[in-house]
Amino acid sequence: MALSTSSDQLPNASATVVDNPHGKKLKSRHVTMIALGGIIGASLFVGSANVILAAGPAATLSYLGGGLIVFLAMRMLGEMAAARPAVGSFMEYARVGLGDWAAYIVGWLYWYFWVGVIAYEAVVGGGMIAEWFPAVPAWLGSLVLLAIFVTTNLISLRAFGETEFWLASVKVVAIVVFLGAGVLFALGLWPGASMSIPNLWEHGGFMPNGFGVVVSSIALVLFAYFGAEIAVMAAAESEDPAKGVRQAANTVIWRVMLFYVGAVLVIVTVVPWNELPSPDEIAPFAYVFSLLGIPGAEAIMTLVIFTAVISVLNSGTYSASRMFAALSEQKLAPAIMSKRSKRGVPIYAVLASTAGGLIATLVNFIAPSSGIYEFIMNSTGLVALFVFVFIAVTQWRLRVKMTPEQRDALTLKVWMFPVLNIVLIAAAIGIVVIMLGTEGGRAQVLTSFIAAGALALFWPIVRRNLRRARAEGVIEAEPAQVG
Repeated sequence: MALSTSSDQLPNASATVVDNPHGKKLKSRHVTMIALGGIIGASLFVGSANVILAAGPAATLSYLGGGLIVFLAMRMLGEMAAARPAVGSFMEYARVGLGDWAAYIVGWLYWYFWVGVIAYEAVVGGGMIAEWFPAVPAWLGSLVLLAIFVTTNLISLRAFGETEFWLASVKVVAIVVFLGAGVLFALGLWPGASMSIPNLWEHGGFMPNGFGVVVSSIALVLFAYFGAEIAVMAAAESEDPAKGVRQAANTVIWRVMLFYVGAVLVIVTVVPWNELPSPDEIAPFAYVFSLLGIPGAEAIMTLVIFTAVISVLNSGTYSASRMFAALSEQKLAPAIMSKRSKRGVPIYAVLASTAGGLIATLVNFIAPSSGIYEFIMNSTGLVALFVFVFIAVTQWRLRVKMTPEQRDALTLKVWMFPVLNIVLIAAAIGIVVIMLGTEGGRAQVLTSFIAAGALALFWPIVRRNLRRARAEGVIEAEPAQVG
């Protein structure tokens, strides 16, 4: 492990860029596809139907609003990361800007979130395998998937990157074909089709259920976008970290918004929103493809959805392990988790993260009525908002710490500082208030705060260990905070 020496733009930082002489680093194409792979999952191919059925054609505004919030967070994260690429990403910047407590809370919550994702995707993937091969129990299919992707992540960074590149490519190709064919169909240029654009305002209007539903749907949409920040983490292990971070912050979220907003716009244009089948019957993408007359549309989309599931499982394993390793490097997690193989892989962090997902997966199958699995899934609900708020506050604090010369030297800047920081924080608070107005939202808010509270109980022990490590000179002193 080698410390980066370009610390002139981010005060008191000790963020690290992985020096991996024995293994190949990620290329820019890997970084881009890793970001897309972590964010484009079943939530788009299947879950988008629930948002459309609730908000009507105005679901496009829900996806646009959620995307803009994530874009602001990515821009703020990009400013910090371009100045100092770090594997720990926002966790490391929170440590520098707010203190050890902030790094501890946001880092562990982020790890917990991805462990939950690993379990969820393994359960969904195992269920799909069981549908195709009834002789194979769902739990066995889940275990096989976990074994495959823990192996992929353990082999090397490049093995993970290549796997994610091709898995994400399948999803991107499917969306591009969907967008192209859908636009032709909506314009009446597809064989046997007539112009269907009036579906946007007919059948009760563009916003049939009111503006409130559109706003409340942003809470659902926001979590579908969570994962774009993986690109910034991966860029720290790329051949050109600074360039990779700038590209990720500037382009990835636009591409994701194009895919999400564009796909939803195609669906509500081609199909009257109130005639869209429930996702339990058929996925919206498969339904639209069937309207286009494409043979085997449902079977093809089922394979694409399965690819999306295992892609997120793959990228989730990467994200969880890198955050665990970064926590360990700052003495916020067991020291062994930062140990890397000759190829630069944090092997114990990968194994521990997968083990966490494995435990949650087995709980789902062994004790489905215990409520433990449901608690884990619900209690990760606010992690995205926690992370976005920490990013906004941290970037604000770090910008204040900078000298005029350091600010001028920034290669990537947040506009209208600090107005957009305030907007992002206010939006996050507003979403929590909206969530409290629904039964499912209240459950997520309550369980998320319980999880954060449980984590806070261990902070005194961790802080004591940090003080001991600093007294022994193992790690540097905690950065001085702005008063």
